[in-house]
Amino acid sequence: MEQLLNRDPVLSRVAAAEEVLWINPKLQPVKDGLRDLPLGMEDIRDAQARLARFAPFIRTCFPETAPRGGLIESPLTPIPRMGELLEARHGASVPGKLLLKQDSHLAIAGSVKARGGIYEVLKHTEELAMEAGLLTEQDDYSKLATPEMREFFSKYTVQVGSTGNLGLSIGIASAAVGYKVIVHMSVDAKQWKKDLLRSHGVQVIEYEADYGEAVKQGRAQSDADPMSYFVDDENSKNLFLGYAVAALRLQEQLAEQGIAVDDNHPLLVTIPCGVGGAPGGVTFGLKQVFGDNVHVFFSEPVQCPSMLVGMATGLHSKVCVQDVGLTGMTEADGLACARPSGFVGGVMEPLLAGEVTVEDRKLYVFMRELLESQDIFLEPSACAAFQGPVELLKQPEGKAWCETAGLTAEKLANSAHIAWATGGALVPADIRAAYEKMYL
Repeated sequence: MEQLLNRDPVLSRVAAAEEVLWINPKLQPVKDGLRDLPLGMEDIRDAQARLARFAPFIRTCFPETAPRGGLIESPLTPIPRMGELLEARHGASVPGKLLLKQDSHLAIAGSVKARGGIYEVLKHTEELAMEAGLLTEQDDYSKLATPEMREFFSKYTVQVGSTGNLGLSIGIASAAVGYKVIVHMSVDAKQWKKDLLRSHGVQVIEYEADYGEAVKQGRAQSDADPMSYFVDDENSKNLFLGYAVAALRLQEQLAEQGIAVDDNHPLLVTIPCGVGGAPGGVTFGLKQVFGDNVHVFFSEPVQCPSMLVGMATGLHSKVCVQDVGLTGMTEADGLACARPSGFVGGVMEPLLAGEVTVEDRKLYVFMRELLESQDIFLEPSACAAFQGPVELLKQPEGKAWCETAGLTAEKLANSAHIAWATGGALVPADIRAAYEKMYL
């Protein structure tokens, strides 16, 4: 323990479950940070093209995507009144524009997991259909929704381990294709998410253990079945690329709103983080698109900052939060991953600006403040995204980082800060009402 805590001066405060701002000492200029990575922009564009091919299928199975032509995308919403509340009530300094990327309202799964999770299911579907001679890239992919195709896919199983939102994404999308679906859910998973999955015909296996055990058991069961495919949230490059496509979509949305991203107009982004797949993929895409003009921070619960511990120690998936004396328990179910993805941590090492941690209580405070100021609801774990705007320019470490990064007061006044909302649209009314009364 002592050796771990000596790796980084912030780690002793992390081990005490304090809210911290950690600046990544291994951040590199993007030309160096991206150079040796196993994936690149061509991989992101390939994923984007695959999602476009599947748009007719998605539109057929999920009519709510028809207004966007079968593309699954979320609004980018200015939230100036929330910025005013953060400054008035939390002592934050939020220069420039504050925006909300509402992946909380993505169609089908109601969370950021709709990006990577649904993409991986679709890629697997395409591969199976092409191997069987049932599909070519020139086909209208809506043919995949026919009874004959569903019968073909019913021979196969898709499995995943999840704390909640990834399970919803994989489960709902796989059931739509026609697969048999098994979601292995950890003790942190909310009952309403289990109930929603079962309403789609998904088999849910519950564990009285954490996310790591659910993944372990799910992988073992899938490996024992030659007709089963396991979605690996910790190491999947397909999930990662599905998330990364968000950056190309965001680039278009920023342009539509007349928001520049360049050396004089920096973009700051805070993303809630669990095991790391979704925020890591989004960050990878953002750095590919915006280079050194985007600065990304992850936000994690004080009792479960697994990615921070992994990166600060340099041990990545070889360390868990319990190793530094934390419980790993948090009400932010989507972020309850005690051991980070080693794959994502390695990719983030030269790309991520830093991390913040946040108390569970404050998640509910942010949730109510967003409702009060903007009439937008997010689930508590998604509200971790507001800890970045609150802490970055308030803490000495943040001010020092801004100087090092060349973010002058003038540039910050021209900046945009995006809080990346990761979930909430599918929360039932009674659960939402209960959330609104928490910690009052």
